Amino acid sequence: MNEEQSGGGTRSFRLHNNQIPARPLEPALYLVATPIGNLGDITLRALETLAGADVLACEDTRVTRVLLDRYGIQNKPYAYHEYNADEAGPRLLQALEAGRSVALVSDAGTPLVSDPGYRLAVQAIEAGYKVVPIPGASAPLAALVGSGLPNDAFFFAGFLPAKDKGRRDRLAELASVPATLIFFESPHRIAATLAAAADVLGGERAGAVCRELTKTFEEFRRGTLSELAAFYDAVDNVKGEIVWLVGPPAENVAAEADVDAILADLSGTMPTAKAATEAARLTGLPRKELYQRLLDMKERHG
Repeated sequence: MNEEQSGGGTRSFRLHNNQIPARPLEPALYLVATPIGNLGDITLRALETLAGADVLACEDTRVTRVLLDRYGIQNKPYAYHEYNADEAGPRLLQALEAGRSVALVSDAGTPLVSDPGYRLAVQAIEAGYKVVPIPGASAPLAALVGSGLPNDAFFFAGFLPAKDKGRRDRLAELASVPATLIFFESPHRIAATLAAAADVLGGERAGAVCRELTKTFEEFRRGTLSELAAFYDAVDNVKGEIVWLVGPPAENVAAEADVDAILADLSGTMPTAKAATEAARLTGLPRKELYQRLLDMKERHG
């Protein structure tokens, strides 16, 4: 990464058949958001940054090359991903130390959101280098504004664990968060994930599944978690990238005595951990708090 920018030093991008020169960038790590599907969703500032950076790092050079070719950018992308971060990361930091500008992109969307770029950004900050976000497309925000679910407060939780127990435990931890929950999921796991969500969070809770955002076959499917789980259980081959959301829990003002009664009733028919999970769903109270409360109740009553 010590050579000059490829393309004979040309720093420009093409827009509507006009080649536009890119201004020099000050030394910094630039975190550049790229389109999540529709290449027209790139920003002018992002194009100028991709064209003008001394070093351009990306997850997959083939994916980023498609974007660069679309806008006539001759900069050469270098791979930086979870499998080569130990080797590529120090080289990028050395470029920053040498006073060069480094642009980092993910395959789609905003860098650092569910990709290995976070590690590099933290290292750059700890080393005292300037970090500059170049905002743009974001799958979680696109899904949120199109879902029809409350957006005054939201919580992005990324991917749930792949195994069923870990998935359910994590959902139970999030059950009482007073906000719309946003998740990523792979198409082959979405049916099982929605079934677990309906079971842990309550089938009547509102949700939405957003598939192939900004692409030709973009789809928003809205309904209760039970309805969504039933729909995807009946689909043989789900395709595309998925963001799914769950609306906030209903407000619950259960009295102390009511909570104890619920815990006592549930613990009579199921194990302590499961009873606490179900009580969290019914009351909107934190599962950890209810679990400890149930243990205290059992100790008091022998």
